[in-house]
Amino acid sequence: MSDDDRYRAQHQRRLAYMPWLYARLKARHRAWAEPWQAALQAELAAMETVRFGRDCFIAPDAQLFAEPGRDIVLGDGCLIAAGSFLHGPIRLGHGVSINHGCSLDGGAAGIHIGDHTRIAARCTLFAFNHGLDGDRLISEQPVSSRGIRIGRDVWIGAGVGIVDGVTIGDGAVVGMGAVVTHEVPAGVIVAGNPARPIGQRR
Repeated sequence: MSDDDRYRAQHQRRLAYMPWLYARLKARHRAWAEPWQAALQAELAAMETVRFGRDCFIAPDAQLFAEPGRDIVLGDGCLIAAGSFLHGPIRLGHGVSINHGCSLDGGAAGIHIGDHTRIAARCTLFAFNHGLDGDRLISEQPVSSRGIRIGRDVWIGAGVGIVDGVTIGDGAVVGMGAVVTHEVPAGVIVAGNPARPIGQRR
């Protein structure tokens, strides 16, 4: 392997974990990065019901699973970092970034994320839940799904968990490590487990 090949491979790994760098690539790097991304996205779209907007970036080891009826739709400029798992139905607006190690499962009702929202590393969003009746095994419980809705321009800090049925309003902020179990109004800053208001962004 030549020095150029080794450098390119390392650059691809860097982009996989820091995909926001993709938009800042110089022209000489875009010459190889854009065909690389086009090929990755075409392969995914051929196997899963996934639709990509323009200028998206998908890390090579990100796992996107979208059976018919559980599609994944990414708006323009979305970024999916290394080690992330997405199972539809999921809708991402324009300019949404999902950082490394996140897990999003849309259940039956789906996950909807608005434009320019940022989701930091190792967040978990599960749009379904198991029943808890004491006379049945957990594995035999019925599964329900109400969906998760996150507005535009929201910041979800690292390690946040968001449960089924939650709505997070436009411009809200969720602090690192919080567990969101109830609605977060627009512009409100929440933190803790369970997440509670600690401030107001606007």
